[in-house]
Parts: sequence; structure tokens; C-alpha cells
Amino acid sequence: MTTDTQPRAQWLGRWGFVLAATGSAVGLGNIWKFPYITGEFGGGAFVLVYLACILAVGIPVMMTEIAFGRRGRGSPVDAVRRVVRESGGGSAWSLLGWMAMLCGFMILCFYAVVAGWSFSYLWKMLTGAFAGATGDDMVGIFMANNANPLNLGFWSTLVVVVTMLIVGKGVQAGIERSVSWMMPGMVVMLAILILYGAFSGGFGEAWRFLFSFNAGSLSSEGMLAALGHAFFTLSLASGAILTYGSYLPARASISRTTLSVAAADTLVALMAGLAIFPIIFANGMSPGEGPGLIFMSLPLAFQAMPLGTLFGILFFVMLSMAALTSSISMVEATVSWLTDNKGVSRRTAAWGTGIVLWVVSTLAMLSFNVAADWTLAGRHFFDWLDYLTSRWMMPLGGLGVALLAGFVLKSELMRDELGLSPRWYALWLFAVRYLAPLGILVIFVDALGIARVEFGLHWRWLLGLLALLTLVGELASPRLRRALMG
Repeated sequence: MTTDTQPRAQWLGRWGFVLAATGSAVGLGNIWKFPYITGEFGGGAFVLVYLACILAVGIPVMMTEIAFGRRGRGSPVDAVRRVVRESGGGSAWSLLGWMAMLCGFMILCFYAVVAGWSFSYLWKMLTGAFAGATGDDMVGIFMANNANPLNLGFWSTLVVVVTMLIVGKGVQAGIERSVSWMMPGMVVMLAILILYGAFSGGFGEAWRFLFSFNAGSLSSEGMLAALGHAFFTLSLASGAILTYGSYLPARASISRTTLSVAAADTLVALMAGLAIFPIIFANGMSPGEGPGLIFMSLPLAFQAMPLGTLFGILFFVMLSMAALTSSISMVEATVSWLTDNKGVSRRTAAWGTGIVLWVVSTLAMLSFNVAADWTLAGRHFFDWLDYLTSRWMMPLGGLGVALLAGFVLKSELMRDELGLSPRWYALWLFAVRYLAPLGILVIFVDALGIARVEFGLHWRWLLGLLALLTLVGELASPRLRRALMG
């Protein structure tokens, strides 16, 4: 294992990493986004494709990022540079680390605003602001919440401050200790909501919606959404998992750890669906309400429930904790790089990063109010941060990680770090060389509108393309490796 730094902090155990990485992966994506995109794209059919994509794309790439982090024992920049140098590769590959670190920071700059909505709605639920509200009132409350820069700015600032307080305390005392109660607390609150849903009258319909497979209900757009969400929900290509992997003890199994994170992430997503959809169905609402499902439809449903205020408070406490666990992971790569390379204390690095983060997130927050008319190419600053990270930086970063591991690094390096049997190593190598790049390229091409996928993603077409890529890749791999070595 090559490292040129001082001994690095580590998780107290494998479960510290599992809880932290699961917290990073869960976030608002699983509790806010997963239910509404499942509702939009056909329920059980979408869930089945999503699970298949987690296995084929998400797990192999996550294993790769954890291996990079642990082998390099540093921030994304340092870890990638070290593993490439160990294989005799060129320094240009360290750009992958820079892009991952910048991507995580940029995501958090607009994510802090969305996380602020969770805290704001928790306060509204606590103070009874939704009492007697109608559907039109809920829309008005959401719009008014965003239109007031002082209100929205206060909540996004709170997210930044709490995040930096936790990160500044360090890996064990700050991150590991906080997620050790946040993640179990989130699961307990989801379980309470599911238990309520079981007696609400809508649980059976919710169960059938989530787990009944109807192939005709899923479009090619839905399949692409499942592929994209499987990749992005695991916090890949944003520096978070790679940095967390650098704290993983050498004795921990990367494969078992990755499977634990992916299983926990998927379980929380399905639990969120079982907690939310019974409430939606019991109140005669549509599961395909879109992004407003949680912030406009659910508060209305809570008002019609027995003990609705209590359950509403529980829900938004859980949503706020999910937002925080992801915020912590997305800034850790930057803090790690500053402490490793600039000789500053963790506390100084955290608060220095927090000041820059607060300035940029404030600009993103103003996109909803005073700067609503300031656009470039039809997009606000908030939209540009989302667009650049989700449609360019994450797909390109994920593709780069897969190609680096599959074709550039020495096979004995990854075999040693992953600790897999020959059969499982061959399966992992096939996935990072061909399955993951193909999936990422399909997302990338469709998301950019370069060639809208109108062929319905026929499986025979995809399998044929995969077979062709495998043949060409295996024939050209020695020459390709020399070209990519830089």
C-alpha cells in the first residue's frame, strides 16, 4: 500500500463506514426523490430495474471507489494519484480526483438549499403552520417559503453550520458518532411510519404498487431514470465514497462492506416508499405528483390523519437527518484535501470550507427570489450547479473511474485490494470494463439530448452492443492500456 502521508484516521470498525456511507447514499435522494420517481414510472417495474442496475453498475463502481480510497489513503486527488503512480500511469489521471472533489462541493452548494427546505418544513410542522391548509394553500406556502431570501437563507445557513460543526470534530468524534445515531434513528422513524401505514387503509395498495411487476407500465424513459438513480443514489463520482474508503481499516472486506451499504441504501429507499405511499393512497392522492410529493402533498395528508402532526414531525425530523448525513459526506473530500495538503487543522479546514460554501449556496438560494430573473442560457445559478454536476461531472467521473480500474491499473493491484476469489474478480472486472461504462454512456447520451433513446432500450439491442464492446475491448485491451497510461 503506497502512501506518503502521516497515519490516517480510520473508522472504529466496518460498521462505522457502513453507517457513514449509507448516510451519504440515502440522503434526500432516497426519501424525497425515490418515492416520486417510482410513482412517475410505474411502481414495481421501475423498482425491479432499479435493483438490477444497483447490482450491475452501482456495486462494481462503489467497490472500485472504496478500493481507490483505501489503497491511496488520501483525498480523492491524492488517492487517485497514488494508485495510478503505483501502476506506472500518468499524472493526468489525478484530474479524476479533482473533478470528484469539486463535484461533491458543487452539489452541496445547491443541496444545502434543498436541505434547508426540510428544516423549514419541520419548523412549520412544529408550529402548526399547516393547520387547516388546503391544496392551494400548500402550493402558496411552498412558493412563499422560497420567495423570502431571509427565511430561505436562514435555513440553508443552518444546514451549513451544523454540517461544519460535525465535520470539524473529525472522522470518529464527528462523522462516525453522529451517523451512529442518525441512521438508526432514521430507520426507527421509517418503521413507525410504516407501522402506521399498515393500519391506514392504503398499505395493501402501496405494497402492490411497489412490488407488483407490470412490464407495460415502464417506458424507456423510466428505465433510464432507474439506471440514473441507481448510479447517483450511491453517491458515486462525487468524492464522498472514495474519501470515506480512505478511512476503511485494511482488515475490512471491501466486497462485504459494499454489499452492506448497497443493501442498506436499497432497504431505506423501499421503506420510504412503504412509509409514504400508504399515506398517499389512503388520502386519495396520486403517487405521480412529482417533486412536490413530499413538500406539498404529504403535509396536506398529515393534516387529515389521526395524530397527523406527530407523524408529520417524525417524518420531517427524519428528512432533515437524511439531508445532514449526505451534506457531511459531500464536504468531507474538500476538508480531507485541505488537512492533508495545506497543513491546517481539521477545524480550520472545515470552517474555511464552510465560509466558501455559504457564499456559493447563498447565490444558489437567491435564484428562487431576488435573482430569479438572472439567467444564463435559460438557467439560474441553482440550475447550473445541478446541470453541471448531474449531467456532466458525475457521468464523466464514473466513466473515468471504471476505465481507470478496468484498463489502466495493474490487475494485481486491484486484485490485492479487493481480495476477491478469481471467479468473483473476473465478474467485477467484466462489470467495470463493460457493464458500468455502457450504463453510464446510455445515461450520458440520453441526459444530454445528444441522441434521445427512442428505441425503447430493447434488451437484444443492449446485449448485442455489450457483446461488441466486450469483444473489441478484450482484443484491444493491451494497446488501450498503453494509450491510457499517459
